[in-house]
Amino acid sequence: MDKAQILAKAFNTSSFSPSEMDKMTSLFEFVSFQKGDFVLQQGTVANNLMIVLEGLLRSFAIDPDGNEITTSFHGKGSGVLEVASFFLRVPTKENTQALSDGKGLKISFEGFQELFHSIPNFREAGRARLVNGFFALKNRSLSMITESAENRYLQLLETHPQVIAEAPLKHIATYLGITDTSLSRIRRELSKK
Repeated sequence: MDKAQILAKAFNTSSFSPSEMDKMTSLFEFVSFQKGDFVLQQGTVANNLMIVLEGLLRSFAIDPDGNEITTSFHGKGSGVLEVASFFLRVPTKENTQALSDGKGLKISFEGFQELFHSIPNFREAGRARLVNGFFALKNRSLSMITESAENRYLQLLETHPQVIAEAPLKHIATYLGITDTSLSRIRRELSKK
């Protein structure tokens, strides 16, 4: 798949003119990452937005006791963006690290701003993605309060099977807000059903 096809799919619109697509493809670049690479580190400013083409990454923060708590996973087709750091130009409190080798398509903050201010369809598609991201974050926050750990696991299995298949259990457990032992028990009980 070429850049134009990837971008048209990522921004879910066919309303870009040929000149707009040319501008977009000139500002996005292909990148590779290896397992263990950091795409973003705590204390730095997020300077890129990346669309994952292959592989799996996770974002995490470190709690006061020094434990890594997974805040999100980024698999094929998802965007990797620490919103506050990227848009407000402030240091992030999160890390984003590759859990496997992979590839992506990224754009710099400056390139993003150029597209945002010069292509109305890009601006609208970007806003729609941000709004959907905020809805997903709100739903995740509510599920941590209103859903059982088993239901949160089943929802993750349904919506992000790549995470269940490829991420280490300890990262899935912290994402779900439970211990490794509780996650193992849930998986064991579900396998008996």
